[in-house]
Amino acid sequence: MSKYIISCESTADLTKKHLEERNLQYICFHFELDGKQYLDDLGESLPFSDFYQAMQDGAETKTSQINAEEFQDYFEPFLKDGYDILHLSLSSGLSGVVNSANIAKTMLEEKYPDRKILISDSLAASSGFGLLVDKAADLRDSGMDMDEIYAWIEANKLKLNHWFFSTDLTFYIKGGRISKTSGAIGNILNICPLLDMNNAGKLIPRFKIRGKRKVIQQIVKKMQEGAQDKLDYSGKCYISHSACYDDARAVADLVEASFPKLNGKVEIYDVGTTIGSHTGPGTVALFFWGEQRGDE
Repeated sequence: MSKYIISCESTADLTKKHLEERNLQYICFHFELDGKQYLDDLGESLPFSDFYQAMQDGAETKTSQINAEEFQDYFEPFLKDGYDILHLSLSSGLSGVVNSANIAKTMLEEKYPDRKILISDSLAASSGFGLLVDKAADLRDSGMDMDEIYAWIEANKLKLNHWFFSTDLTFYIKGGRISKTSGAIGNILNICPLLDMNNAGKLIPRFKIRGKRKVIQQIVKKMQEGAQDKLDYSGKCYISHSACYDDARAVADLVEASFPKLNGKVEIYDVGTTIGSHTGPGTVALFFWGEQRGDE
């Protein structure tokens, strides 16, 4: 069996500690905050609390994906050391970063013909992307080779369910995803949109729910309805949040009460600065293995 590494991007929204403990490699996106450039390095350069407070205070944010040259510089040391590479990339429904990774793959495989690079479009985001990467590590630790893991991911990644809600529409309005009129009415009526991710890896609004308590109940209901084995679900569950830990904890408590066979406690992570630049504060996302996603 050839030596290989499993790699992802910082948009998997896990902690540096988690990635290191699971022996997972990662490369960072970039963002700007009021014109100052940072690496999206899992909160190392700028704590998430400071980032979201700056957004609430009116700071301008901008994100940029990893380019092909950066991927080449990142991949090449592994190839030089005799490792093949399995890289999982942020959903192509949200970013073109997988194209940069594939350009780097083509260039490097010409230079290192004895090495192999496999690139998977995860069709996932935030800690859902992280849950898929973590599964790849489980499969590696069970003895699978790189090609087997890649095949498993391609066959099963659409069974990774994503559900999101937001209690603050400010940044959805600012980013143009909700009109000013709809957003203003939504804020007045305390509307919390509930979204999921389709099989093209795009976020799709599904429901408009009035009130935080109701949307928390509804997102857990979606897991009860859609998880593998329903209430006997025995997989892992991840949650990510943008500066609203108490809301994430409320969802986690309901999940843990509903699924007694859950694989460990619900793991809660921060929505990182790349995805958080678009959602703003007030977003909670729930991730679990379940029914295959549809195309609508």
